[in-house]
Amino acid sequence: MGGLNGDEEAAQGPNQVPRKSLLRYNSPLVQVSLIGLVCFCCPGMFNALSGMGGGGQVDTTAANNANTALYTTFAVFGVLGGGIYNVLGPQLTLFSGCLTYVLYAGSFLYYNHHKNQTFAIFAGALLGVGAGFLWAGQGAMVTAYPPPGRKGTYISLFWSIFNMGGVIGGLIPFILNYNRSEASSVNDATYIGFMCFMTFGSILSLAILPPRKVVRDDGTHCSNVKYSKVSTESIEVLKLFGNWKMLLIVPAAWASNFFYSYQFNHVNGALFNLRTRGLNNVFYWGAQMLGSVGIGYIFDFSFKSRRKRGLVGITTVAILGTGIWAGGLANQKNYSLKNPPKKLDFKESDYVGPFVLYFSYGLLDAMFQSMVYWVIGALANDSETLSRYSGFYKGVQSAGAAVAWQVDTHKVSMMSQLVVNWSLTTIGYPLLAVLVMLAVKDDVDTPEEINKGDSYPVSVVDANNGGPVKST
Repeated sequence: MGGLNGDEEAAQGPNQVPRKSLLRYNSPLVQVSLIGLVCFCCPGMFNALSGMGGGGQVDTTAANNANTALYTTFAVFGVLGGGIYNVLGPQLTLFSGCLTYVLYAGSFLYYNHHKNQTFAIFAGALLGVGAGFLWAGQGAMVTAYPPPGRKGTYISLFWSIFNMGGVIGGLIPFILNYNRSEASSVNDATYIGFMCFMTFGSILSLAILPPRKVVRDDGTHCSNVKYSKVSTESIEVLKLFGNWKMLLIVPAAWASNFFYSYQFNHVNGALFNLRTRGLNNVFYWGAQMLGSVGIGYIFDFSFKSRRKRGLVGITTVAILGTGIWAGGLANQKNYSLKNPPKKLDFKESDYVGPFVLYFSYGLLDAMFQSMVYWVIGALANDSETLSRYSGFYKGVQSAGAAVAWQVDTHKVSMMSQLVVNWSLTTIGYPLLAVLVMLAVKDDVDTPEEINKGDSYPVSVVDANNGGPVKST
């Protein structure tokens, strides 16, 4: 992660303002770290809950239907989220989005007592709206705030902090259900623990600064554009559906959450007992931290040419992905819906092989999504454009996830789900490579070049208080 200290190196110019504080509050480093902490508390804990398989319940029907409702609304508000973020700004957008995570966790606490899935489905649908808000804002921040030559590093920083939420969230059910190895559903304390973290994350989101107040170490603002208009954003969002760059991203976006239903329900949920599923999630999300850091290094530091780094990164993910899915295919031959496996405990000798597979799935997830985020971030530099691009990505991603959860609800065979997941991810690699070759320019170094073509003027400002020093 040494690249975080290379902001000056990545964006040098004749009017560079020297850094006065390592942890400046209005720096990209601090702001990306803050959105990482917000996602640690909210979607990080949601991931830990989902990773239990069936939302921690023995019957996956309620969780599958809730997730279908979630990703259906997410598909719509993910696309609209970028425009909403540009109109409302980060604090209101993120805060309202975070609160819906608390309600979702609470719906499963309710389900633990009443076994009525109506509340869970409603909460899932509402969470889809909130998640659209949150992830559009997050995408704009992690792709627009860093210097162009350090976007992979900042994406990996965010991904590491965010997935630490899944690690801690995995420990919650593991510890609270440790002596319940034969239990089928998690206890109330597990859901309450998730809700406490999510509430804190909602409050923390109010500390996020608007992009016009965030200043890079070279003195340039991340954006000087103030809040947009609803009419403007509506037109710009509609244009995305005819944007050839976005169309090339569609297959990878569709695939990037499609595999969760298979991995959570038919690998972690099918192969392991309750407490072991919690432990597995600690390592699944921990693997994501490793994967994001590794691929972030390749995208930022492997070669001088940014286009070459992109192609090498995509090739690396493609090779590893092929190997991991091949391992999954070998494992899936041992069981099916009609021939369920014996539930494994982490103390048993047969645990290691399936555990390594599940760990590898987490590694691949982070590398795949970091790859797509890097490509999106390489297409522009201003937060307005990137919030729309990120929203489009999350919308398509969520549409795929909505379909995947319903596929699982209709009891499609495990082997068929695996083959479809493997095929979808494979289709995305060459299309992303084409996009990098056609649309990604090699690194730029000066503030003038960094902002060339963006919708805001370049100014060099005092890095600590945001006041102007001089204009260029």
